Amino acid sequence: MSNTSQSCDQAASLWLANDLPPEILSHLKFSGCPDTAIDSSFKLGNAAQTSIGLSGLAAAYILSLRTGNMQDVSVDARHAILDISSESWYTVDGQVPTTSAQDYLAGIYRTKDDSFVRLHTNFPHHRQGILNILQCDPTREAVQAALLQWNAKDFEDEAVKQKMCVSAYRSFEEWDKHPQAAALRGTPPIQLIKIGEAPKRDIKESPQFPLEGIRVLDLCRVLSGPVCGRTLAAYGADVLLVTSPKLPDLPALDVDTSRGKRTTQLDLTQAPQNDCLKELIKDTDVFLQAYRPGGLQEKGFGPQELAKIRPGIVCANLTAYGWEGPWKHKRGFDSLVQTATGFNWAEAEAFAKFNELPVADKPEPRALPVQALDHVAGYFLAFGIQAAIAKTITEGGSWEVRASLAAVAQWLRSLGQLPPDTAFGDSKPLPKRMDPPNLEVVALSVTLHEATGDKRNVEGPLRTMTAIRHAARLSVTPVKDVEAPMGLNRHRPVWLPCVRGKFN
Repeated sequence: MSNTSQSCDQAASLWLANDLPPEILSHLKFSGCPDTAIDSSFKLGNAAQTSIGLSGLAAAYILSLRTGNMQDVSVDARHAILDISSESWYTVDGQVPTTSAQDYLAGIYRTKDDSFVRLHTNFPHHRQGILNILQCDPTREAVQAALLQWNAKDFEDEAVKQKMCVSAYRSFEEWDKHPQAAALRGTPPIQLIKIGEAPKRDIKESPQFPLEGIRVLDLCRVLSGPVCGRTLAAYGADVLLVTSPKLPDLPALDVDTSRGKRTTQLDLTQAPQNDCLKELIKDTDVFLQAYRPGGLQEKGFGPQELAKIRPGIVCANLTAYGWEGPWKHKRGFDSLVQTATGFNWAEAEAFAKFNELPVADKPEPRALPVQALDHVAGYFLAFGIQAAIAKTITEGGSWEVRASLAAVAQWLRSLGQLPPDTAFGDSKPLPKRMDPPNLEVVALSVTLHEATGDKRNVEGPLRTMTAIRHAARLSVTPVKDVEAPMGLNRHRPVWLPCVRGKFN
């Protein structure tokens, strides 16, 4: 199999599985060597190239439905890898940020049964919840000492009961025996489900960008959902990021993932602000959310309710572990899903073989070099949303789009692993994160200007940032990389007026 043929085959399979026209696939072009694009035994280059390529191809397809003209979409494997690690490469006013999204207590710890657990404590309430269970001081040393009194799966079970974010360390074989793995079998990484009837969407011609005139409500935090919203903004959508003033933010991530969006805040526990969101929904085209399963449905914003408010809507939902099985309500993040489903174990075994070391019965966990599940799921979600938009044009209806980190992990695993010598000997590591940035990063970066917003609450001179430009390159239509809000409450909760290229 040639360097990019697996990416091509996977892209074709997922495109056709969603009943999209096969003749469009000839316009997707992959380059570079995905097998050596990053030093991992897993085929992260293929995963990045496939998911980014499909999101770009779907955008080009929508534009062809609007104008009658199709264009090529190309994705380089190495560029795709830097794209799915974009939070590591941006600068603000020429400086690499010194803050980190990772909490000091987060990470891997040993347990009583000579195993490991991974803790996710990046939000203050999650950190405090773990400390409450362990009844210990907030230091890594105290947490480690306390966890040595617990077996790994017992602590995971208790954390789930307390609605905290923990994964016990598993091999692929152990995961395959878990009932959640059984519930996921056969689930594709992206699902489109028709949830209601609506007339075909009327379209007007002469858009400058594929998604010009499309309105997106983005109710996402952290990485995967925000990457999806950022992608839709790059293709021209008016993406309004709605966060809560009562929930903690992650500025080290938000600066990068909010590029191209407008940002506002609404407290949905307050009736007037809940009503404000309902008014926005009446004129939205896409409702994108990645809160805990059922969280927004409890507030009246489930897919069926949204389809009644706005017939023809596309509702996109992201979860950690999927919609069926005992873990369907379990909170999770990329690193936790990696640990729970066997990736950290398999990566550690491959690295030991590369170094000609004996493979331990239970090797110390080795994480993937990038948050691949988050980013790839975000791009798959962007692909699914655009596929659903295309269906509202060609056949009408309201649609739900589903993605989960665990289903994406299952798909990534299905691609197979690379030989250890290829993975860790021939492959290229990530650039060093340095100030000034690495020349490879500079060559693939774009400059964006801070948006003033419409609240006029920016103090001091406006900043500039550099960030990895979008890895999917459309041959005719450039992506929209101009502004970044660099803050979570820069705009009023209203839609921009549609001047041209509006979808009706």
